[in-house]
Amino acid sequence: MPRRPGSPREIPPPLELACLKALWGLSQGSVGEVRQVINTESKRELAYTTVMTVLGRLEKRGAIARSKQGRHYVYIPQVTRETTCRSAVKELVDTFFDGSESALLEYLRRPVE
Repeated sequence: MPRRPGSPREIPPPLELACLKALWGLSQGSVGEVRQVINTESKRELAYTTVMTVLGRLEKRGAIARSKQGRHYVYIPQVTRETTCRSAVKELVDTFFDGSESALLEYLRRPVE
């Protein structure tokens, strides 16, 4: 079943997912630390303010929390990789396979063309 406009996304958009992956690897991190991980692992250079904005969006949704440490904030994941992965697979099954996990498995068993 397709998502209704304005309904929450199960699969985070690419930049949000990149920030979450960085935080999962770090356990917690500042904007600069998250930015460094993303820039090291990707082929593009993200600005500090871009990462800060994305982390702010994730915080608003409750996916991460932040706490003030000294002069900067430290961001801590509030959702696990496992939970996010399960949500993404559920959205995939619901969206492309009409809620049928067996249809997804059948699709995956087909030879790659």
